[in-house]
Amino acid sequence: MEIQLSHGTYSALVETQGGELVSYRDGAGSEYIWGGDSAYWSGHNPILFPFVGNLKNGKTRFNAKTYEMPRHGFARRKKFTPVEQGEDFVALELREDPETLKLYPYPFRLEVCHRLIDEGFSTQFRVENPGDAPLPFCIGAHTAFRCPLRPGERFEDYRLVFDHSERAATLPLSPQGLLLPGQGEPILTGSDTLPLDYSHFDRLDTLIFEALRSTGVSLLHGETGKGVHMDFPDFPMIAFWTMPHKQAPYICLEPWHGCAAYENESGEFTDKPHCITLAPGEIKTLTYTVRVI
Repeated sequence: MEIQLSHGTYSALVETQGGELVSYRDGAGSEYIWGGDSAYWSGHNPILFPFVGNLKNGKTRFNAKTYEMPRHGFARRKKFTPVEQGEDFVALELREDPETLKLYPYPFRLEVCHRLIDEGFSTQFRVENPGDAPLPFCIGAHTAFRCPLRPGERFEDYRLVFDHSERAATLPLSPQGLLLPGQGEPILTGSDTLPLDYSHFDRLDTLIFEALRSTGVSLLHGETGKGVHMDFPDFPMIAFWTMPHKQAPYICLEPWHGCAAYENESGEFTDKPHCITLAPGEIKTLTYTVRVI
């Protein structure tokens, strides 16, 4: 089911399947969210829960028992239930069911609230532990923006511009999608700007950064300065992805609280970097915001 939102001249669509914001348009009708063309990638803006990326051998351990889950968890494949709605916002929730308990042995309440703001939108994740035992989880966004945004432009005309100058290596992935410890490749070398180039993604698949000084990044056209800005202060990691070897017309900006398994990890879920553990009754809220420039 699609839910329509509006705020001034801007409009959006939210799907109950996956709880995703799948469209965001300005007053001129220009679309910012990737349309999901399966020739490149059928996604739009999936929610990554209860973990981000790949598990080692597709498995992890909770309380010494082994479980299997697909890449990026199960939330993106589940139907969310609207619980509150207004003209410019909707809150949807996902709770455990017999299917999720076979994969992830915990009661939980995940609420996502998409809200339109002046020239942008915010997405808030609210995770609650309704159970009587600690609740471990990771969570992330995977927001795909059309790139280029306008006719006559090229992917290579765009650049990522961080809030601050950065010196940072990308965390490399193995062919199995696992992080390789101690093998980071310098990508940001004392600049706030990273020009987009398909070769980065053909070679590395995903650009993954941890502990940057910046808590915001812009996707901008080099000449016009038009694009979008994402603020992600609640997330310790940010990743960028487009389908390798496709020259696809989109790029994903992905704030993460958690990441793929390391090749040498223990396999215990609670040992994962940036894993959050909630005590019974505890709630964790994380928000990212996007504005049109």
